[in-house]
Amino acid sequence: MLRFDLLSAGNKAAAKELERIDCLFGQYADKNEDSSIGPEGIEQLCRDLGVEPIDLQVLLFAWKLQAGRQGYFSLEEWRRGLKAMRVDTIEKLRKALPGLKMEVVNPDAFRDFYTFSFQYCLTEPRQKTLDIETACQMLELVLGDQPHVSSFTKFLQEQKEYKVLTLDQWTGYLRFCEEINPDLSNYDENQAWPLLLDNYVEWARK
Repeated sequence: MLRFDLLSAGNKAAAKELERIDCLFGQYADKNEDSSIGPEGIEQLCRDLGVEPIDLQVLLFAWKLQAGRQGYFSLEEWRRGLKAMRVDTIEKLRKALPGLKMEVVNPDAFRDFYTFSFQYCLTEPRQKTLDIETACQMLELVLGDQPHVSSFTKFLQEQKEYKVLTLDQWTGYLRFCEEINPDLSNYDENQAWPLLLDNYVEWARK
């Protein structure tokens, strides 16, 4: 009987938590499409959280929700993310948000986040590449002040051969950052690097 009571209490608590999560979703949901939070709702959410929409924490939050469309959060994504973060109020979310940076300290989690950040920027149904300007902005946001980033984005902006970046080039660049010394001394063009990175190293060594 005690076990049943505990299960019953647990189910009631979970139902109450889900109710609060849905209520919070409703505060930001698009009035014309109440099954999703759109750009205006996300801007208001950011104001209430005290962060800028372009803050890394917002991208990390989208990753935690596994959002499938840039600028939109579905109810299912919202529920999944907030339950995983164990938050059901704006105050709890505000306190939990900075902790997402600690999650991606784990290399595997960071690689997942890094790949997500590329895919999240694909806004058209059949889009498979990122334009150079967007790619540079995302590299600076996601990788910050890591070695190579400033130089590599400068190269991308100056070169004329590449108009877009593919996912292979994007993920190859992360491996490059993880393995190659800041002075490029251990870079071997005979290894299986994307041609883009061969061109970058040649440019950087001039």
